[in-house]
Amino acid sequence: MADAFELPRRAMAIFAHPDDVDFGCSGTIALWTAQGVHVTYCLLTSGNKGTHDAKMTAERIAAIREKEQQEAGRRAGASEFVFLRHDDGELEVGMDMRAEVCKVIRVHKPDLVFCQDPWRQYQIHPDHRVAGWSALDGVIAARDHLFFPEQLTNGLVHHRVSRALLFGTADPNVWFDISSTMKTKIHALQAHESQIGDFKRLAERMHAFAGATGTAWGLEKAEAFRYLELA
Repeated sequence: MADAFELPRRAMAIFAHPDDVDFGCSGTIALWTAQGVHVTYCLLTSGNKGTHDAKMTAERIAAIREKEQQEAGRRAGASEFVFLRHDDGELEVGMDMRAEVCKVIRVHKPDLVFCQDPWRQYQIHPDHRVAGWSALDGVIAARDHLFFPEQLTNGLVHHRVSRALLFGTADPNVWFDISSTMKTKIHALQAHESQIGDFKRLAERMHAFAGATGTAWGLEKAEAFRYLELA
């Protein structure tokens, strides 16, 4: 299926924490950006609790991780970044979050959205679940003018996203060959210096996972997604 997959003109990745997108789908994003797809990253939290350093403050780690995500995104070819800066671990499904994501989609107008799979069984981290729900809820809201009509001023209009790719899924139905961008994926992950201590071990783990993902489909390295076509 991936061989015949029509690339979007514009895509957006909506995700919970700095590095989620790099672990989940940066190989595919790098593959697409190399072919001219415009990609925007929308990061919901600041990752401001993501440290084991007892001397680190939430403000400092948030600033560090935001810069790391920008660098990682640039390495994968992302063109734009939106930081909503919610507190790590405190995302909640609700209308305020839906409205924020809806507006980002209306402003940046992606044809396809990458997000975390909120239906994944035993998904422990609450932010991952909420990020997935909020991304998909935002997609639905963005397409109709009677959702959050107060946003539709100064030329901003409603926008329909036609497709979604859910990463971190346990139920994939499409795979992309990232053999040519595996080095880029590792390079993007290496930008997250505050999170990763052993880069060699990380690379080995990522190569093993991508290899296992691709094996059933005759691919050297792959990323897997649940693909949704949105009516």
